[in-house]
Amino acid sequence: MRKLHKKPLIMAAATLALTGTLAVGSAMAYFTTYSTAGGGVKMNMGFTETVPKEEVDENGKHITIKNTGDYDCFVRVTAFAPVELTYNAPDGGWTAGDASYWYYDEVLPAGKETETELNIKYTFPSGDDKPEEFNIVVIQECTPVLYDEDGNPYADWNHVIKDDSTQTTE
Repeated sequence: MRKLHKKPLIMAAATLALTGTLAVGSAMAYFTTYSTAGGGVKMNMGFTETVPKEEVDENGKHITIKNTGDYDCFVRVTAFAPVELTYNAPDGGWTAGDASYWYYDEVLPAGKETETELNIKYTFPSGDDKPEEFNIVVIQECTPVLYDEDGNPYADWNHVIKDDSTQTTE
């Protein structure tokens, strides 16, 4: 019978063990490697902005609103004066709402103007205490169009956008 030498057997086992540990090192590097990132980029996603157009004649103020912003919106209008004001929309398109606001019935697309005008009539005061002149201050507001889960547009007049952040007021 042949006598086995232990030295070559031990050398072969050591070679296999060293080769195995080389592969374990790269596998461990694969499983423990990670990466992190930091920083940020400020993005301007656009804004909704409207501009009122007011014309005055003997029948009162005639108001239309133009959407000069980047997105479609809903608009509403109210006015303040030291005399009694009456609102009407002779061609339709406006609806009276709460807190003396008048709401435009349609979504106002970006770059477009309201198709119908809102008229605000006043009666100039008479008598000894009448002022020589007075102002009618028109306030118009807009809010971006939001959509419900069925895809229907709606306005959220409590949604406030200021300083590039948004919040909903109650």
